[in-house]
Amino acid sequence: MNGRGCRLDGGGVDDVRWDRTRFEGGYPTEETTRRAYEDADLVRAIQCYRFFYPTVSLEATWRGNLSGGVVPNKVFALLEGTPQQFVFTPNSDTPYTGLALDLSGGPMVLELPPGPLMGAVNDLNQLWVMDIGLAGPAKAAGGKHLVIPPGYDGVIPDDVYSGRSTTNRVLVLVRALPQGKDVAGAITLMKSVTVYPHEPVAEWTEPTWIDLSRQADLDFTPVQWEDNLQYWQVLHDIIDAEPAYEGYRSQYGELAALGIAKGAPFEPDERMSIILTRAAELGHAQLCVQSFADRRPERTVWEGRHWEWAVLRPENGTFETANYVDLYAREKWFYQAQIESPAMFARSPGAGSLYWLGLRDADGTYLNGSNTYTLTVPQPVPAKLFWSITVYDAETRSEIRTEQNRAALRSLFELSDLDPQAPIVLHFGPDSPASEEAGRWIQTLPGQGWFVYFRIYGPDAPAFDGSWQLPDFDKTSQ
Repeated sequence: MNGRGCRLDGGGVDDVRWDRTRFEGGYPTEETTRRAYEDADLVRAIQCYRFFYPTVSLEATWRGNLSGGVVPNKVFALLEGTPQQFVFTPNSDTPYTGLALDLSGGPMVLELPPGPLMGAVNDLNQLWVMDIGLAGPAKAAGGKHLVIPPGYDGVIPDDVYSGRSTTNRVLVLVRALPQGKDVAGAITLMKSVTVYPHEPVAEWTEPTWIDLSRQADLDFTPVQWEDNLQYWQVLHDIIDAEPAYEGYRSQYGELAALGIAKGAPFEPDERMSIILTRAAELGHAQLCVQSFADRRPERTVWEGRHWEWAVLRPENGTFETANYVDLYAREKWFYQAQIESPAMFARSPGAGSLYWLGLRDADGTYLNGSNTYTLTVPQPVPAKLFWSITVYDAETRSEIRTEQNRAALRSLFELSDLDPQAPIVLHFGPDSPASEEAGRWIQTLPGQGWFVYFRIYGPDAPAFDGSWQLPDFDKTSQ
């Protein structure tokens, strides 16, 4: 939060007590009417803010790609995660490609070659469309995948895997798992993914690729909008540009009551601007608290330790339960991360990956960049493939940016020459430890909060049954 305040005139939202003196003959007084409308609009706006945060967040990623030179269907992004970009909790473990697809002209085909590729397709509502590669139905065999736009009623071939989007704009994230340290080979494999229209288009040309890894300060996050009026302008732009999604009709009605509707200009008056700004401030604060001060007991990975599951619902990757959508779990995840997928959330041996969130030290205190910590990782880590730990700035939720210009320690790279059976002591703090340990150190920023994701790729049973556990961070100096 940037500390900016916004107070509704009269303090209506600060006084929710009602009594009969505010009504005359059963009718509301002028003051009661004013306060009731202010309260109702603020509550409505906060709920809309929280519900549509994933949509606004992925719009930021879409715009970030385009600002770096991506052109939907024509120029696709390559990215090796570094602290130079602002991205919600990315990893530096594998190179990525981001395929920005525009389905307004019809379905698009993704054809994957055989090999160690894995990824997910999400639409602009950040709803899961399908998994591809190792995480999908074809596994390592590759194959054709059809991404279908909303409203399409054409024939779907039998020889493709298909998924339907709720928006015309779709983001496909694909990663290639390096063989050893062969990052160049992984990038070559990703670039062999082919994309083309399902229905032939005149003068179609093969897409090209652009490397965004060295473009400093590219921002793929909504942080610049998330606590101010611009959040609502961006949301209006999305609502106006995309087809209405049947599943969101009730939420669109709430937005319409706030002056945000498809086909209508976004022109809030002074009163509504104040309310929407306040709702963005409060909504952002609530999402931050849910994500970083979660009270749900099932967040805990191991009893007596402070590691949390980064995502609360492992069942299906879409936050669906038998009777409801777990909006709290959805909000927690999308405040700190992006993309939903069954393969990302599953808690079973052989799953694609798992994510543990580390926020606190052994005393339960938030991790602070002024302090020095160690983390002793027991070996062997139960990973069929590899593991890593990545440090993120608590305000930006992006990789920490320091003079060291490093945010991750990875079993494939920085830690690859260590004994895989002996415990590894990792270091975190503002100053480098002794020279022999500097290769296992991540620099932090004094006074700045930070957190980590501990990732395991190809997790084995001990990662889930409790027979292997991570200790908490140990604060060694202040």
